[in-house]
Amino acid sequence: MIKEIMFKHQKIALIVFNSFQIEGTRFFTSDESSLQLAYMHHPEGKVFSPHLHNEVKREITVTQEVFIIQKGKVKVNFYNDAKHFLDREILSKGDVLLQISGGHSFEVLEDLEMFEIKQGPYVGIADKTYF
Repeated sequence: MIKEIMFKHQKIALIVFNSFQIEGTRFFTSDESSLQLAYMHHPEGKVFSPHLHNEVKREITVTQEVFIIQKGKVKVNFYNDAKHFLDREILSKGDVLLQISGGHSFEVLEDLEMFEIKQGPYVGIADKTYF
């Protein structure tokens, strides 16, 4: 299952729950997105050709993040750019969250282990606005 958190026509976040499963490769983001997220499910023996990624200059104006829940449960609250609450969701092992825009907060409901992946470099306190 997939859930999109929307505000008007703006995508705030995308959740891919651990129950999601298809054959092949599925990109959840557009080619223009500054952070790409895909799901891959291929049979034994599938070969991906060796490749390098070319150096391409990119301009990133907003930080996007991916969270992968390894263990436990976490409640995520979602906010629009004006800091207004939009929605909440409880994530658990195997769920993946792509935060595209807006804001979020976390409340750990069970001992949590998760990965966070985002663009860098991190610029310290200037990187976030708390509210």
